[in-house]
Amino acid sequence: MNGKEFLKAVDMLEKEKHIDRNYIFESMEQSLANAYKKHSGGKQNVDVKIDKETGEIKIYSYKIVVEEINEEEDIDSQILLKDALKIDKTKNVGDKIYEEVDPGDFGRVATSSAKQLLIQKIREAERNSIIDEFSNKEGEIISGVCDLEDEGNYYINLGRVNGILPKSELIGDEKLEMGSVVKAYVTKVELDSKGTLIKLSRKHYNFVKRLFELEIPELADGSIMIYSVAREPGVRSKVAVYSSYANIDPIGCCIGEKGKRISNIIKELNGEKLDIVKYDEDKEKFITNALSPAKNIKVFILDSNKQEALAIADGEDFSLALGKKGQNVRLASRLTRFKIDVKTTEQAKEMGISIK
Repeated sequence: MNGKEFLKAVDMLEKEKHIDRNYIFESMEQSLANAYKKHSGGKQNVDVKIDKETGEIKIYSYKIVVEEINEEEDIDSQILLKDALKIDKTKNVGDKIYEEVDPGDFGRVATSSAKQLLIQKIREAERNSIIDEFSNKEGEIISGVCDLEDEGNYYINLGRVNGILPKSELIGDEKLEMGSVVKAYVTKVELDSKGTLIKLSRKHYNFVKRLFELEIPELADGSIMIYSVAREPGVRSKVAVYSSYANIDPIGCCIGEKGKRISNIIKELNGEKLDIVKYDEDKEKFITNALSPAKNIKVFILDSNKQEALAIADGEDFSLALGKKGQNVRLASRLTRFKIDVKTTEQAKEMGISIK
């Protein structure tokens, strides 16, 4: 690899791999200096400089300028200040005196080392570059193309790297088609022995929250806000929203004109049911809202410190408040962060609770 070939490789790395050229030069100089020091017996202090215009490699040995020679350290790596001043009158203690070295047969070794080191640095820099690019996407939604499938995972092409979407992180029984565009939530960006791992999920509860933020402009500009999300992936989610502006209907903003916004979100969630409820600072009202579609409910806060509440409903509203296999009250509890017990009026009376 001559100078021109080296510079061409550096240019390619900068343009195609987005690797900083200064990082490449500094890494190569340090690596070649270590290689030459090992090649020469390890007795010299060595610096390597690569000309950024020609790619020419020069090797310099250097001595540290000292007031007195420290015999406990390598004597040959030191030079007295009085002797250094004879070479360069500007030198002070701690400075370096350089002398260019004839590399001898190291030129052949350097060529081989340069190729190996360049490959190594390419891999390192590319991994670091990918980490830098994707680390700020952790906790966000990302889109890619379904590229590959094995027994346990789908691999999503994100451009410079594939994201891993385990089948266990899909919504319900959904299956992805090769070549289809996929949205997923980035749960983790990390390095392992095989390279960069971008871990993805579609069942994470924050996937719903981020979909709302993508679909609803009022969330982006702060007109409305999400208080909490509770989710049973593939089945049902509840989202509590509110607005600080009295003239804004937060639920209406989420539903959109003719239900278009909420329909788009449900479609992305593979048909998962969505309940949008209004957050209220009054915990009894909030719990009542969270238990929708049940309507005629009376809520009592039993213990605000332990966050325990009782909801009383009868007939169809009792069944709706509980939900199939207790799903509705379970999601409402997560949404409000209260332990909610649903009882009928008769059951409440047996508990000694007066209903008015």
